[in-house]
Amino acid sequence: MSYRGGAAPFRSSDGLSTRQVGNSDEIQLRIDPMHGDLDDEILGLSSQVRRLKNVAQEINSEAKIQSDFVDQLQMTLIRAQASLKNNMRRINSSVVRNGGSHVTHVVLFALFCLFLVYFWSKFSRR
Repeated sequence: MSYRGGAAPFRSSDGLSTRQVGNSDEIQLRIDPMHGDLDDEILGLSSQVRRLKNVAQEINSEAKIQSDFVDQLQMTLIRAQASLKNNMRRINSSVVRNGGSHVTHVVLFALFCLFLVYFWSKFSRR
């Protein structure tokens, strides 16, 4: 088995060792079966890789669910914003159409109240 990389040669306690091959970047890996049961190690690593794969798949599916939720929320906010703009436009056009008469009515009512207070204060002194 060969590995490409710039790692320095090492020797593990489980019988694995590496050495440089010539002037290239290849590293040759030699397995010494006398220093441990590598099949058990490989099975253990394989089960850990399977668990990591399952975790990664769960994270991926959760990310997709949350992405869909965010997309739906954005669409809801866009619809609400459009509805709010339509309602504000209707209110503004209603105020522009009927605003003049409402202002006139409010001013006339204020003047009427002022005259009532004036006449009441005039006649209550007698």
